[in-house]
Amino acid sequence: MSSADPVGAQAARSLIERVFREEAGRLTASLVRLLGDFDLAEEMVGEAVVEALRRWPSTGPPRRPGAWLLTCARNKALDRIRREARFQDRLPQLAARIEALPDSAEREPDDRLRLIFTCCHPALDPDAQVALTLRAVVGLTTAEIARAFLVPEATLAKRVTRAKRKIATAGIPYRAPEPEERAERLPQVMCVVYLVFNEGCFTTGGDLGVRRELVDDAEWLAALLAGALPQEPEPLGLLALIRLHAARWPARLNADGRLVPLADQDRSRWDAPRIRSAVALIERAASLGRTGPYQIEAAIAAVHCEAPGWKETDWPQLLRLYDMLLAVDPSPVVRLNRAVVISHTRGPAAALVQVENLSDRLGHYHLFHATRASLLRDLGRATEAAEADRQALRLTANPAERSLLTARLRDSGGTG
Repeated sequence: MSSADPVGAQAARSLIERVFREEAGRLTASLVRLLGDFDLAEEMVGEAVVEALRRWPSTGPPRRPGAWLLTCARNKALDRIRREARFQDRLPQLAARIEALPDSAEREPDDRLRLIFTCCHPALDPDAQVALTLRAVVGLTTAEIARAFLVPEATLAKRVTRAKRKIATAGIPYRAPEPEERAERLPQVMCVVYLVFNEGCFTTGGDLGVRRELVDDAEWLAALLAGALPQEPEPLGLLALIRLHAARWPARLNADGRLVPLADQDRSRWDAPRIRSAVALIERAASLGRTGPYQIEAAIAAVHCEAPGWKETDWPQLLRLYDMLLAVDPSPVVRLNRAVVISHTRGPAAALVQVENLSDRLGHYHLFHATRASLLRDLGRATEAAEADRQALRLTANPAERSLLTARLRDSGGTG
């Protein structure tokens, strides 16, 4: 592999962090398939990153950083296998498989999909299933996943460790499940894909407010699910939901990287063909006759995407859809989103009553306070609105959201 000009340590570290985020899941999935050992696979990927940190500042990064990391991790795994007695009975087979692994970081769909279904085995606790998948398949850090789960980082780390230990001790096989097993694991698999998508839209780590590569990964994984399970409507709904949000991506941030609220987005910049393809997926899912939450959420997103402008949004239709969603998912976040629709159908005072009733369950959630601030401001209660925005600002680490809240406080006279 030829190298570019040497780069500084900080530049090399930044590059390695970016490559790791983009490639960690693919590298881990490839190595788990070969080794059958989560810990060893993650350890070898980690050692490859350490090797890159040692070499790249002086040699410069290779032309294909992801492929370099894969080759390095593969070679380190082979060295470890040759040294450790526990691999001796499988040494010839494992060595041959690892040496045959191509020097490429290209996506291997079966590997990542197989790894997701392995992580979502019913023998594991549901929270551990999602956490392990986000860690091993997507490459999110423990801190990022802990923030997504709203739990301490140490708690999340224990969940992941217990899950990997359970896979090893219970002999859970690394394979795609049989058709009858898929239905049991599918809800958790879709939950994982949705969390990947959500982390891409509102990232909890790094300097950027969004991570488009995670949204692309979520869409790709949802498409794999939909293709593997063509008679299951919910993967189609999930794919449509992700695709509709991705279609609005070009108008989502302004030139300064600040989030643009849906009401203010330039709809001419939305991807119309992508919206049409998502609507077709919703119709195809509906034809299967089993409505679920992802299909309803996709229908909600479609109403927004098909409205020619914010003022032309069909709010009564959205309220009906949220009532349907509430029947299958009575979560406080769904109730919060429904309250926003109520503000457009029954007014901000009626919506605020709904929001205030959620304070015990969503007091830790920044969007609860941001929504409350908007309603208070609509009712002319500027001082309370500013305090609610400040509380939202304290509760979010997302740079784009913080920028939007700061600007809103400044523009309303509440300071930033």
